[in-house]
Amino acid sequence: MAARDGAARRGRLFTAHGAIETPAFMPVGTLGAVKGVTPEALERAGASVMLANLYHLALRPGIDRIERLGGVHAFSGWRRPILTDSGGFQVWSLAALRRLDDDGVTFRSHLDGAELRFTPESVVTAQERLDVDVAMALDECTVWPAEESAARESWRRTLGWAERSLAARRRSERTALFGIVQGGVHRRLRERAASELAALPFDGFAIGGVSVGEPEPERRAVVEWTAPALPAERPRYLMGVGTPEDLLHAVRHGVDLFDCVLPSRNGRHGVLYTRGGVLRIRNARYAEDPLPPDPDCPCEVCARCSRALLHHLARSGELTAAVLGTLHNLRYFLDFMGDIREAIESRRLGEWAQGRARRPADANRSEIPAAPPT
Repeated sequence: MAARDGAARRGRLFTAHGAIETPAFMPVGTLGAVKGVTPEALERAGASVMLANLYHLALRPGIDRIERLGGVHAFSGWRRPILTDSGGFQVWSLAALRRLDDDGVTFRSHLDGAELRFTPESVVTAQERLDVDVAMALDECTVWPAEESAARESWRRTLGWAERSLAARRRSERTALFGIVQGGVHRRLRERAASELAALPFDGFAIGGVSVGEPEPERRAVVEWTAPALPAERPRYLMGVGTPEDLLHAVRHGVDLFDCVLPSRNGRHGVLYTRGGVLRIRNARYAEDPLPPDPDCPCEVCARCSRALLHHLARSGELTAAVLGTLHNLRYFLDFMGDIREAIESRRLGEWAQGRARRPADANRSEIPAAPPT
């Protein structure tokens, strides 16, 4: 741990493909790439780690092919660390296409209907074969809303899978393995689940089952209950969250790693984050606006492109609009986390957060267009 400011932590996670400076935001490259963004552009934006998804990679191009081609780094062209989600999110998002039992989960592919079987053991083995830097144990992402009894049964299954995952690992020197806390929005269950998982020798721990439809107060409460109950000496990862304000809230409660589709998906839909507010670039007010999206942003989009150009491209349906919007938003999120790291190092995170809170109300809002979750 390099520095602390209250519960916020500034650290460094070492992997076979480089160090991850934490707190860190992981851009989502579900299929091995962030949509519309080259590996080089992602590096220039400042990303130190990328997230990919085991379920999607297993469907296409397949674990065997990626392994034959040298592993997921060689295959994707991304040379920095990679974390893979285990497929637990798809247990929730593809509920109509899967069968769940205590041994694992059988998916019916959303592409062609073929069966795909995941067990705790096969998931660990597959991630090791991909040669990822951080692998996630298979979990059951609890639905919302769920009664405490149902959430408790879900946790019983996830804990059993966690124990089996640890027994299945073979490459602990190259691939770290994280366990995932579930438990719905029930405080006693979340705290018990965190305590039970913390007793197992995982390399890190994740808070799962959030951002699945629950209201913001409940989402944040889960973080406040769970993060302090996890081992202080191991990294903590909040899965699938979220808005800049959610990231800041979680950092202030001791979380280190984050991922979310928000910057890339919103960028593709013309919703741009700036230090002065959120721009919906398709709006007519930007048709003749010569300013860059964010005059204070050092990204390559703001260095070359006006709001008027982005408005024109977005309204015209030009693919370049989605690419530029994604690049800008990713840089905003990555710079946001860099500012947080600096604030923790100088022990002024509270002051920095107060300054952010005084910005225009629109600056702290985030919207994400609806899309089928996979």
